[in-house]
Amino acid sequence: MQKRIFINNQIKAPNVRLIDEKGQMFGIVTLQQALVKAHEANLDLIEISEKTVPPICKISDYGKFSYQQGKKEKKMGKGQRAGEIKGIRLSFAISAHDMETRSRAVEKFLKSGYKVRVEMVLRGREKGLSEFAKQKLLKFLDVLQTTTPIKIERELKMEARGWTTIIAKAN
Repeated sequence: MQKRIFINNQIKAPNVRLIDEKGQMFGIVTLQQALVKAHEANLDLIEISEKTVPPICKISDYGKFSYQQGKKEKKMGKGQRAGEIKGIRLSFAISAHDMETRSRAVEKFLKSGYKVRVEMVLRGREKGLSEFAKQKLLKFLDVLQTTTPIKIERELKMEARGWTTIIAKAN
């Protein structure tokens, strides 16, 4: 989310701390003096930080500044995918081959930086055999452990629809 940037006549503070177009601190001046200096340089007066007293303003090209800000925000958001969770569902009657296929999918998710929620869904009478289902899920985690080092983010837990756990790539 990009915050609102005030430029030129949108700035309301009577005095501003001015940074010139070369990036040098100019000092504290009135808003009018700063606007005149920006106009003389054929650039915009951009409010960088409104939280300080007086607010910090910079003489720069607004289009270039907003482009740089957008690039900076995009770069900051790039590595924040670790919090996202992908899901894999295992059925009660899953075969060994299907288990290998699902483990390859989980490996791909883990290599991409995701956490994975592994679910063993139980329906009807399968709920009566929940210990068998738990052993099958533990076997799946063992199969996965042989190919990819994993760490368990959330322990194996019985929920209303079956067993679930959350795993992540071990560092």
